[in-house]
Amino acid sequence: MTEIHFTVPGPPKGKARARTVHTGGRTFSYTPEGTVLYENLVKTCFYQTGAHPFDADEELRANIIAYYPIAKNTSKKKRQQMLAGLIRPTKKPDLDNVIKSILDALNKVAYHDDTQIVSLSMEKFYSGSPRVEVSISNLENKS
Repeated sequence: MTEIHFTVPGPPKGKARARTVHTGGRTFSYTPEGTVLYENLVKTCFYQTGAHPFDADEELRANIIAYYPIAKNTSKKKRQQMLAGLIRPTKKPDLDNVIKSILDALNKVAYHDDTQIVSLSMEKFYSGSPRVEVSISNLENKS
């Protein structure tokens, strides 16, 4: 089984919706700059592993753990509970948008297409060092 693991530093970011603009009778859509920058960071973190992309016919499993920052004005007691995993983030970005930003960024980079992901797990925690940890592995259940 092949497994690739890497960390994307900084707070998790969700994929923003494409923006549509109407100018002079023309309409066009674009991806917001923040999303483009974050997806480029995800790609760079993958490239730094030196791993080769998975083959187009491989079934893949992805595991994503997002570590959210703790607000500076959080009480010491609550901070300890957050770091212990007793209080988990119920704030934005939404879990599904974080998944979308990570998996879309890795299209044609870590794998041919994110349709190859057949198993996915994601969790959200708090941490003093916000980041997203990503693991991708192939499934060895083919007979």
